Amino acid sequence: MIELVTRTRTAEVEAEEGMSLLDLAVKHKADWLFSCTRGTCARCRCLVEEGGEFLEEVTDAEWDRMEPEEFDQGYRLACQAIVKPAAGRIRAVNKPYF
Repeated sequence: MIELVTRTRTAEVEAEEGMSLLDLAVKHKADWLFSCTRGTCARCRCLVEEGGEFLEEVTDAEWDRMEPEEFDQGYRLACQAIVKPAAGRIRAVNKPYF
């Protein structure tokens, strides 16, 4: 189960292997902020409060856009955070820079 928390609502959705958190948010009509889907705008930035181990590794696009301290705190770009096979519970909160 994946819990996607936005400014206006919380959506609980089934984990789907190979999909990004942003893909799942769009598919389930969560009010997730984003502009580009490529990792350059960072509007889809989120805090993964639970289940970060069920996401694929940080991508080059994330390294190019974010600071190392953000990864240590649990931040990811939702468009780059891909759900692993046999994922467990994930909780992500949309936290854009502005």
